Amino acid sequence: MTLQSDARSLSGSRAGPLDCPFRASGKDATMAEKDADVQKIKELLKIMKENDLVKIDIRHGEDYVSLQRALPQPPATALGPMMAALPGVGTPLMMPQGAPLGQPGAPAQGTGLLEIKSPIVGTLYEAPSPDSEPYVEIGSHVDPQTVVCIIEAMKVMNEIRAEVSGTIVEKTVATGQAVEYGQVLCRVRPD
Repeated sequence: MTLQSDARSLSGSRAGPLDCPFRASGKDATMAEKDADVQKIKELLKIMKENDLVKIDIRHGEDYVSLQRALPQPPATALGPMMAALPGVGTPLMMPQGAPLGQPGAPAQGTGLLEIKSPIVGTLYEAPSPDSEPYVEIGSHVDPQTVVCIIEAMKVMNEIRAEVSGTIVEKTVATGQAVEYGQVLCRVRPD
């Protein structure tokens, strides 16, 4: 929403900093004049927030002020589900050059299981699209090249490979959840 008005109609019947023009421009302005103008700008920003305004233009005689706020950005949507909704378009699975495919299985403390950990921060997806079967289920046999999930980071879908041979015994993250670097994604009983 944009509002164009003069200072009197904007401030209504209230007496306040908007009832007088902006005068603190130029090198001859006193510190008090500059402070008064800062207060006027703060009052305008308050009015913008209270009235959910994106832009405000004020004319008072020869003086003119225009303020504009940035709109809040909508939350990012995942590329995988969005691409899957388009007929005939597959989800691109790309890896940045030189990025690791996954964390080699590290032994879990005292269990004999190997952990597959996230090599990056992002959003985990268990399947290439919402309508597809998950890459792996509990009980699935994996080898080092088996894709266990996708992690979306910065609109790039990164395939995460098992890098170990064995059977998936636990999945610790569900589709759509955020994952951190080094977070355990699943546990594997080695062959």
